[in-house]
Amino acid sequence: MAFDIAFWLLAIVSVVAALAVVTLRNIFRAALSLVLCFITVAGLYVTLSADFLAAVQILVYVGAISILLILGIMLTRDVQLGSPTNKLRFPAFLAAIVFFGTVAWAVLNTTWGISPQGPLEPTTATLAGKLFGENGYILTVEIAAVLLLAAILGAIVLVREK
Repeated sequence: MAFDIAFWLLAIVSVVAALAVVTLRNIFRAALSLVLCFITVAGLYVTLSADFLAAVQILVYVGAISILLILGIMLTRDVQLGSPTNKLRFPAFLAAIVFFGTVAWAVLNTTWGISPQGPLEPTTATLAGKLFGENGYILTVEIAAVLLLAAILGAIVLVREK
């Protein structure tokens, strides 16, 4: 029961944060709303007993992508101006409504099979062992981290005032 309430609260906050990303005119606040959306998605993974996915969501999206996005916004000039108005706002809204209607129709008209029992053994240890265990992919993860650091430093050097 508690997981159901937590799931629905996190789902509502996630949808509100995603709508804030799209509707806010201040790009920095929109990026912070995106961080909130990523965190609530990780919370949704926890309520669904997908601990490894929650950890990856926090590490990759909140820890890397969001920080990189916010750093890029902070290094951009005239960030306070926001995004200019767009002439295609109404057609985009109409396309979003049609897309939402199609997805809602598909979800409501699909028979969803529900397993009578959960997984017999946790999958987190198996996935973590494959990634970080012996003959795992830890070197690849470390190389990706170094490449992201190099990209951030390169962006700082390019944007720096002379």
